[in-house]
Amino acid sequence: MRKIIFLLAFTFSLLLSCSSNESTTYYLIRHAEKDRSDATNRNPNLNLKGKERAEKWAAYFKNIDLDAVYSTNYTRTLQTAKPTAESKNIQIITYNPAKLYDSIFQQNTKGKTVLIVGHSNTTPMFANAILGKKKYAFMNDNDNYSLYIVSISGGKIMSSIKKIEY
Repeated sequence: MRKIIFLLAFTFSLLLSCSSNESTTYYLIRHAEKDRSDATNRNPNLNLKGKERAEKWAAYFKNIDLDAVYSTNYTRTLQTAKPTAESKNIQIITYNPAKLYDSIFQQNTKGKTVLIVGHSNTTPMFANAILGKKKYAFMNDNDNYSLYIVSISGGKIMSSIKKIEY
């Protein structure tokens, strides 16, 4: 009986230690370059350079095991996310930028590695929401190359920005 109790206690403590070391990583990018030929178009496609950048993002993430790809429901963000999602055989999940990092999103992404495609305002706001503080300002309108990386491991949150220029 003592052996069974010891085995159960050991198993329980092992499970607790594994769950507390669970790591979540978010990669956040702004959509690639959009077509600016029609200033009245609020939902433009990517331009040629943007399509090339979207393919290069897919190449960047080639050796990163992504569990999910999220995008706002705009043509330019979906077109940016598509090559990476297709290369990983993952369906793009759309998110509402008014509900950044809510409890449902947190639950669905806990312990996973996730790409999030947004905009010059939503990308840094999303990073800030994960961090729980305002660390990042809105992005420059021509910044299509910044990669925000936010990791949560053992209750500790770390973040950085990489400039991935092509």
